Amino acid sequence: MRNYEPDSASAAGRLVALCMVVDGNMAPSELQALQRSRLLEYIDIDIDTFHDLLDELCQDMLSTAVKHEHVVLDEATIDALLGEIRDPALRRQLLRAMWNIADADGVLADAEAKLLARASVVWSAESHFVKEEARQLAAR
Repeated sequence: MRNYEPDSASAAGRLVALCMVVDGNMAPSELQALQRSRLLEYIDIDIDTFHDLLDELCQDMLSTAVKHEHVVLDEATIDALLGEIRDPALRRQLLRAMWNIADADGVLADAEAKLLARASVVWSAESHFVKEEARQLAAR
């Protein structure tokens, strides 16, 4: 997998792209959910750049992933991709958008659930993430 600068638009965009293709099917409703989330604006990339990241991700996955009936990324690879996002605010925005995207087609596939669960575990290990999320929920 390519390496991106921590907290970069490329690192964030790749995780969103991964969420969209990890189940082997990118549904039109997932693209609509991405647009509704306004995440690309938040991370300051345009849709063409996002499509380039998506293409690069797919190339990387096909060349490095363990192959079964479909492409499968191991936990260490997923952790490395998640590790490129260090900013708690960016983590929260990404996790929220990724959940909405994964749920957009009405089916939470096993691969999507595993990615989202892993993101929750890896990112919530940082106490600031957990405290800030609790504070935001209490404010609602």
